[in-house]
Amino acid sequence: MNRGYLGVFFDGVAVKRLAKVDADSNASNQREVGDSSDGESLKPVLGLDSRTRPNGNRFETTYIWLNGEQESITEYGLLSWYDTRRKKIHRDPEWRAYYQKNAVTELMSEGDTLFLARKKDDTILFIVLPEESDQIRQLYWLFGIEEQQSLDFLHREYHENDAGQIDFITRFLLDEIGIEFEDPNANTIDSIIEKFGLSFPKTKEFSALARTTLPEVDARGFPDLALMAWLNHEEVMFRRLEKKIVSKRISEGFLDRGDADVDAFIKFSLSVQNRRKSRMGHSLENHLSALFDIHEIRFNSQVKTEKGKKPDYIFPGKEEYFDLGFETSRLTMLAAKSSCKDRWSQVLPEAERIKQKHLVTLEPAIAASTTETMRESNLQLVVPTDIQSSYNAIQQSWLWNVSDFLSLVKSRQDDR
Repeated sequence: MNRGYLGVFFDGVAVKRLAKVDADSNASNQREVGDSSDGESLKPVLGLDSRTRPNGNRFETTYIWLNGEQESITEYGLLSWYDTRRKKIHRDPEWRAYYQKNAVTELMSEGDTLFLARKKDDTILFIVLPEESDQIRQLYWLFGIEEQQSLDFLHREYHENDAGQIDFITRFLLDEIGIEFEDPNANTIDSIIEKFGLSFPKTKEFSALARTTLPEVDARGFPDLALMAWLNHEEVMFRRLEKKIVSKRISEGFLDRGDADVDAFIKFSLSVQNRRKSRMGHSLENHLSALFDIHEIRFNSQVKTEKGKKPDYIFPGKEEYFDLGFETSRLTMLAAKSSCKDRWSQVLPEAERIKQKHLVTLEPAIAASTTETMRESNLQLVVPTDIQSSYNAIQQSWLWNVSDFLSLVKSRQDDR
């Protein structure tokens, strides 16, 4: 996947695994991130001449602790970058990055991974991921750097003319680190969504509109490409409509008898975030169902099975699942999760008659240790072809794509 689009947002990024002296201020008596190259790997990212910057050697910085959906922390402050020997004429330069004490840096430990990304607006993202985080590989993939365990910084620079098209998955990862992308051609979507005015339609209706406005997509011949094209198109449509609706609500203000209504603002903000998360999952299910219909595959969704569990899909259907005379080998279960995180194990107790489970996800670069546990748990991961490049070679040899899954259920449906 071409990652040149990062030139739209970033000048460069540097990454390293934290040593004890980096993460523990008691070990160094200072809060600084070191590099055995004396800053050579950070210079392309943070620069050399602080005199050209309005704030000199200090960068406005967003500190991010990234450890899953429920454990992310964001703080705002400064990062200082300068040559500690600048006044010592006869000494070699010694460049250091000094960070502030805050909730994020206090959580840092030896072995954690730090991404320092300089944005186009001359601010810094200081992103820390704990050693056990599954999201480390995702950020390596996003920034286009080969995953490594070095205690020295590796860096990559980006340029404006590298910018390419941002797709559904890269936008997913940018959201994870707080980068909001606005499609420069989004205004071309206005004629498609104008019928909704300033209200959100049902997700199923929105998904159907995304498919009908992409008539050139060949869902029968290229199901993986079709699924990603529909998802990407719907996401662009949704973000455009969302911007119009949210802009109007913000312009109205959040006041209660002349005073700022903080509770109303927080409630509205949470509703925006929750809608994004829930809509993505429903969107995936809507387009999968459309694929099954196009390929003439029989299925039922949200069938209540043992202990009240509701698998997303049962093939060929509810009637066959509860018919104990129907061959178990011809039954298939599919769970659909746009993002797995640590929720994938919830799939295992669903549909007890079916021992081999299948799970389709849009999440890129899931850790190898996690996918190995899935395999050992008799769970087959299904990942659209375009996303599989984010996984390592061993993982890719085991992954299925959407076309593989369709072939399986077709063969079981026709095996009579």
